[in-house]
Parts: sequence; structure tokens; C-alpha cells
Amino acid sequence: QVQLVESGGGLVQAGGSLRVSCAASGRTFNIYTMAWFRQAPGKEREFVAAVNWSEAVYYADSVKGRFTISGDNAKNTMSLQMNSLQPDDTAVYCCAAVGSGVGWPPIKYNYWGQGTQVTVSS
Repeated sequence: QVQLVESGGGLVQAGGSLRVSCAASGRTFNIYTMAWFRQAPGKEREFVAAVNWSEAVYYADSVKGRFTISGDNAKNTMSLQMNSLQPDDTAVYCCAAVGSGVGWPPIKYNYWGQGTQVTVSS
């Protein structure tokens, strides 16, 4: 099984930056793509960005040009650098992972972290 643990969430003012990270452990050889999702109160979970073992990246339109996703295969970690943050970015950010053979970008993910809170004040 795979365990995912997020870190780095916090409170930041609008226009500021924050970096969240995800560490994977367990049967990490099963992971091909890792991604970030976010969910704000009263809203459905939405896709943010994904990176795969071949270092391909994919972003939701809402974060293109502001967020940068990166992965470190050797360390089994992934991070999301978030710049120009706005109050609409406030959400619980969750790390997700899935194995190979699911297409690019994947739609469904098999493993999920508990999430880290990101709050952007006006």
C-alpha cells in the first residue's frame, strides 16, 4: 500500500507564495503519476496539477502561470510552488497518486493523503 503525507500549508496574504509538499512511502513503485487536488468548503474537489515519472506536467487552467508542480523520483516526494495566491485558492490541498496505464493526464487516482490547509487572506 502507498501512504501520502502532505505538509507546508498555512496562512498567507493575497499575492503571497506558499509551497506544499507530499511525501510518499510504502509500495511507491506502484506510483507513476502524482497530483494535487484541492477542496474548499461547500465546493467539489478540483484538480490542480499533476506530474508523472517521466516529468510531464499538467495544470488546471485556473493555476497556469502561478503554480509549479515538481517531483523527485529518488526521494518519492512532490511539491507545489504556489505564487500570486488569491483568496479563491483557499482550500485543503490533497496529494494523490496512481499507477501506470491510466492515460495522461489521469482522471482517477488510487491513493490520497489527508490534506493540508492553505488559507489566503484578502
